[in-house]
Amino acid sequence: MSLDFDSARLPNPHINEDHDAWRDHLRRFIDREIMPHADDWDEAGHIPDELWPKAAEVGLLGMGYPEEFGGTTEGIDVWHQWITNEELARIGVGGITASLMVHGIGLPPVINWGSQALKEQVAPPVLRGEKNISLGITEPGAGSDVAQLTTTAVRDGDDFIVNGSKTYITGGMRADWVSTAVRTGGEGGRGVSMLLIPTDAPGFSRTALDRKQGWWASDTATLHFDNVRVPATNLIGEENQGFLVIMTNFNGERMAMATQMEAMARVCLEEAVSWAQERRTFGKRLADHQVIRHKIAQMKQKLNATQAYIRVCYEAIQAGTAAPGDIAMLKVQASETVEFCAREAMQILGGIGYMRGSRVERIYREVRVNAIGGGSEEIMRDLAARQYGL
Repeated sequence: MSLDFDSARLPNPHINEDHDAWRDHLRRFIDREIMPHADDWDEAGHIPDELWPKAAEVGLLGMGYPEEFGGTTEGIDVWHQWITNEELARIGVGGITASLMVHGIGLPPVINWGSQALKEQVAPPVLRGEKNISLGITEPGAGSDVAQLTTTAVRDGDDFIVNGSKTYITGGMRADWVSTAVRTGGEGGRGVSMLLIPTDAPGFSRTALDRKQGWWASDTATLHFDNVRVPATNLIGEENQGFLVIMTNFNGERMAMATQMEAMARVCLEEAVSWAQERRTFGKRLADHQVIRHKIAQMKQKLNATQAYIRVCYEAIQAGTAAPGDIAMLKVQASETVEFCAREAMQILGGIGYMRGSRVERIYREVRVNAIGGGSEEIMRDLAARQYGL
């Protein structure tokens, strides 16, 4: 029996030598700069500032972003993105990935919908790892139901005056800018806009949310806006058209989460198989007990199905035919898979899996945030049903 992280990956005909080279390059960086410190950073509840410039130097932060702002687009496709998420998930500390790569949800609205001036101001320092940007959607009274958000931005001459709050904001304590959903019009989604808010603006404040079940290394915050004055030129997209920006952004976030969850599930399989081969009970290896072999087979079965689903969705994205409902259901498939694999791996590891410091223990703690963040399982199923005319 030999099922490690790499051998548990299904063959993918889209992967070529360039993709393999990127995986090797990124893996060397992660093994050198992150893996030896992952447990300590998780316990400390943050990652060091110097990690961002290092990640920028190896091309991690800029991959897929326009070259005019310091990114790399030549030869980059969806399979590079999949590999990136796989390798980051292999760390087994979701909070590190969430914090280091939060620009992946905060910057695309600016790149895809912002003015040229906004792009030139924000993108280069973020992609160099010198500045940070986050995404501000969730509020104390509005999460997945984005159309009900209440943070207001009232026009005052050439500015907007922002009042309200956002919560559970990943990267919120470090952010220099927040791509923020605000209400500029009437009720519902048609009254929502996206506004880039600088965190050094008078009236802005934030509070750390540091008593989380998982994602300890991710700086999570509640953001407060008290008559914060923001130039109208900081609008991201058209006024009252922010709902389109948000929904488009969600697809990329959900794909990233799905690929990371599948890879975390593979980590659980790898750890479970390794322990089952080493541990002996009742005179034989754990791996020789039929009940353990069946657990491992079920884990691999669910992983195969999830990997195949990811590939189908990425093929559709590449072809420009991706359906949000399919991506929503993929996220559910992936969250159910990582939850199953984390539970079964924990059962196989027994007491050693319950002790802090192992990848399985960390992943087990972080199962729930993946089933909630980016759209809960329940909302994802409902979204898919509505997309299919129900």
